[in-house]
Amino acid sequence: MEQDYDKLIEQRSQHVFDVMSRRVSADELKLMQKAFEFARKAHSWQTRKTGEPYILHPIAVATIAAEELALSSHMVIAAFLHDVVEDTDYTIDDIRREFGDDVAFLVNVVTKHKKEKYVDSLQVDNFRQMLNAVQFDIRALLVKLADRLHNMRTLSSMRPDKQMKIAGETDYFYAPLANRLGFYNVKTELENLSFRFRCPLEYDELTDLIARDEAAQYERLKVFTDNIKSTLAQASLDADVYVEYRKPYSIWRKMHKYGDDFNHLKYRHFTDVVFHTPEGVSEKDMALKYYAVLTDRFKEKPGGITNYIDSPKENGYQSFHVKLLADFGRWQEVHISSDRMLRDSQLGCVAERSEDNIQRWIEKFRNILRDLAAQEDSDSSGNFIEKVVTSFYNDDIMTFTPQGRPVVLPQKATVLDFAYEVDAKLGEKAKYARLNGFLASVKSRLRRGDVVEVFTDESSNPSPDWLDSVVTYKAKKEITAYLDSLPVPPYSRCPDCLPIPGEEVIGFRAPDGSLTVHKRDCATAIKLASQWGDRIESVDYLPDGTLYPVEITIKAVDRYHLFIDLVECISNELNLAIDAINTSTIDSISTINISFAVHSFDELQSIMRHIANIKGVDEVKRK
Repeated sequence: MEQDYDKLIEQRSQHVFDVMSRRVSADELKLMQKAFEFARKAHSWQTRKTGEPYILHPIAVATIAAEELALSSHMVIAAFLHDVVEDTDYTIDDIRREFGDDVAFLVNVVTKHKKEKYVDSLQVDNFRQMLNAVQFDIRALLVKLADRLHNMRTLSSMRPDKQMKIAGETDYFYAPLANRLGFYNVKTELENLSFRFRCPLEYDELTDLIARDEAAQYERLKVFTDNIKSTLAQASLDADVYVEYRKPYSIWRKMHKYGDDFNHLKYRHFTDVVFHTPEGVSEKDMALKYYAVLTDRFKEKPGGITNYIDSPKENGYQSFHVKLLADFGRWQEVHISSDRMLRDSQLGCVAERSEDNIQRWIEKFRNILRDLAAQEDSDSSGNFIEKVVTSFYNDDIMTFTPQGRPVVLPQKATVLDFAYEVDAKLGEKAKYARLNGFLASVKSRLRRGDVVEVFTDESSNPSPDWLDSVVTYKAKKEITAYLDSLPVPPYSRCPDCLPIPGEEVIGFRAPDGSLTVHKRDCATAIKLASQWGDRIESVDYLPDGTLYPVEITIKAVDRYHLFIDLVECISNELNLAIDAINTSTIDSISTINISFAVHSFDELQSIMRHIANIKGVDEVKRK
């Protein structure tokens, strides 16, 4: 059996060298072979959970790096060596001496460094280490992705608790980052392997449903793709045309997003139309040519176009999506892409694509990580990972300023996220917005393609509820910073009686030292006074510029102009902003509820006296 393993090791390592020999120099290939022998010797005494020699894992990682991710020679060398320092007696200095500073840097980043005390936890500290390195060199993350992909492919040999740990961090952290780097295939495989081990019953059920649907739809989808091919051929256009079913995790996510079961979920599959672009011809022109030919033959769904060629996703994905009506009477999602676009979606940031996209993404990544580093003392482990994932999660939308500037945001982002992404001052002073020309709240959720115009007011400032309406790290950071800069009141208000400055109040000191202010007739205060009288404290509850929401009820004899007189009194005479107003009239008696904000009890009393003097008003009281 040992001889069989020796043969397997030789075959698999040689495959890596054969793949790399087509794109590296003889010296680089020699260094790669040296790294393999070094790793083989270092891991010679180790086996995996399956009983196989451990060296098969570094070989597999190197194979993924070389063949699937098309990485450079130093990254493949680091893939061979990635576990040597962590699992053997060799050190980073040994790696540096044998293979140079660059390889040593890559190996050091992907090595878990054991400490007596971790800032957060072993897992989170390892994430920090890797992400901090990515600020300067993104290659280390690519080696780690190759390692993670092989670990996920062989996860069945692990204990269930270990499976959940590795699958959880893969779905939450590694798959989204793989997507952000443009490795669509890696992202898809990682999240589906994670789903398989986290929720095996759901995964198996969806896998079975997809297989059954694929068999049931095969004949009519074949007719549809044959019709596309013949339509293109008649126009002297050539393309690869095939149907691709979405993976179980994608189906599961869509089912939860739209609240549909599998049978009622639209677009469980899509049709790829992949063309080759002749030299000197625009890919967009070619895509539009294919689109024109297909829409002459098939009915196009109104509003069914998504142009990812002019507006790529932040991970660089490009394609032209259109929904066409098949002859069997169902809308079909069709993706028109060049072979270059397809290759880029598989090879991500290492594909032959514009460096601008990659550098822009890395620069944004660096800026956010610098911000996180500056706040490190106040970050808990959950917050750190959550902030990174929120900023770089796999779904995004492209919105636009009125001048046409694209602003890429995560799904579920709001106008406030947009404003803070454009400029921190715009976010801080945002008051209202127009979405595609229509008036909207700053808390309105955005959709792909929205044109967003944000209007400001110098008197407007962030409020605590804004934090519930934003999803981006940048917006949360700016809002939190503003709220933290506000003076901390020496006490809190009772949530039951909600006193305002100027009312008769009393304070109760809790065991933790906090002070709560109550009205003297508050039932909670009376109860506390009967049990904890030694905790009562006098409080000078004075106005400090804070506005407190109140609601009053007005009863009046209905008459012509009554409502206008009330609004005139509140808005013009008293200069108050009305938050809400509700009125009902029964048998000529009007009941009017008005909500607004005041600075003090005295101010409220003055307002109520003014309103009481309006003709026809019989009663004014606070609710």
